[in-house]
Amino acid sequence: MRSTPCPNFQSHLSATRRDLLRAGSLSLLGLGLPDLLAAQEQNPAAAADSRAFGKAKACILLFMWGGPAQQETFDLKPQAPAEIRGEFRPIATRIPDIQISEHFPLLAQRTDKLAIIRSMTHNNVDHTVATHFLLTGMPPLPTGTRETDWPHLGSVLARLGRGRDPLPPFVSMRPKLPGDVPRFVEQSRGQWAGWLGQNFDPLTIDDDPSLPGYRVGDFDRPAEISVARLDNRRALLGEIDRQLRAADAPGTVGVMDRHYRRSFDLIHSAASKGAFDLSAETPEMRARYGLNPHGQSVLQARRLVEHGVPLITVFWPNDGIKNVSVYWDTHSRNFVDLKDRLMPPADLAFSTLLDDLEERGLLDETLVVWTGEFGRTPRIGQRNSDAGAGRDGRDHWPNVFTSVVAGGGIRGGQVYGASDRHAAYPTVNPVPPVDLVATISHCLGVPPGLILTDNANRPQVVCPGTPIADLLL
Repeated sequence: MRSTPCPNFQSHLSATRRDLLRAGSLSLLGLGLPDLLAAQEQNPAAAADSRAFGKAKACILLFMWGGPAQQETFDLKPQAPAEIRGEFRPIATRIPDIQISEHFPLLAQRTDKLAIIRSMTHNNVDHTVATHFLLTGMPPLPTGTRETDWPHLGSVLARLGRGRDPLPPFVSMRPKLPGDVPRFVEQSRGQWAGWLGQNFDPLTIDDDPSLPGYRVGDFDRPAEISVARLDNRRALLGEIDRQLRAADAPGTVGVMDRHYRRSFDLIHSAASKGAFDLSAETPEMRARYGLNPHGQSVLQARRLVEHGVPLITVFWPNDGIKNVSVYWDTHSRNFVDLKDRLMPPADLAFSTLLDDLEERGLLDETLVVWTGEFGRTPRIGQRNSDAGAGRDGRDHWPNVFTSVVAGGGIRGGQVYGASDRHAAYPTVNPVPPVDLVATISHCLGVPPGLILTDNANRPQVVCPGTPIADLLL
């Protein structure tokens, strides 16, 4: 059955300005200035005494664009009618009371490390809007833009001065492949710094790390340019910026000034070059993650964690296959695409990441999060959005879905919350995205009730959610 990308992949928001970051470009990041905090209402001493607070030094967010079906991944319903339960069977896992999909056999042997949240819930069926809930924790403004949306947690960490110069504190992996859906990639809300300002946007890597020529930006100093000449160019740019600052818009100049400084620092830094050099990995290690765009993006994320980057978002790439559903958006061919195209590389990369981090002594201090923006309809062929679903597909369903967390500060080997017998609504411990993000923030040592000023100098509570105590060590 031929399927086309769902309509709100193709159009939802119009860009308000030309993006400053493109494939492999340098981000406009803060340089570690915690004193910039304009106002705070928190009790850091009390927070530091609570369980798992600040245990994670870094977070890798594996974001499954499109919305994975909870019934086919982590919340199967084998006793439900056929039109509900679908074709996949649950299998036993390392934890006797936990079952997951037969097409996640590797993760099934690692459930002792996983906290599976089966009661995630929000109310938006639109891909490009729903991402805002999971990336920021907050519902988006109906008329919001990239400049007024809530900031991604990675941007909050950048604002707090996290990370290790000259590397960026926040990196976004989103390989663009043939057959991609550019408007969805660019317009999914919550990816950016929002009201914190563009200085805290991520370094966005759009290159495919599985290709032989993969490299991030132009970090190598050209052979014909000496270090002295490079320093002279930096001095010249500094003088030009000072003159522009005196004559023109100070905000724009400030952004570009930081951009130039980061560029020069990255060119000078051997550490940055090593962080992005996947050729330094053995062929065996690269194969362990999977020689595909997603697997190599996850490997890149692990290298960045090793080099001190606090947060990396790895967005699922469209695989470029024509006439099939895009990303995890299985309006048709749900079972075929999940079994053949989606779940095997996701299973391999996620399980390898857990093993690799543990082998390197990094799992206890690295939080790993696996989620999409929502789930899929309880009934096969059920219509719940403008996109609808074919006879072998499921439509968008935000009422209940599954997210998974592991690593730094998280108690593995458990299922938190539950959905009803049709995987349609939460029945135990419903979890709104704001509480999931609050839990991640807590593990990363972001004080509760943290207030930052927006780009209009107004105080905003960054994340008003409540950490989920049962998930914490």
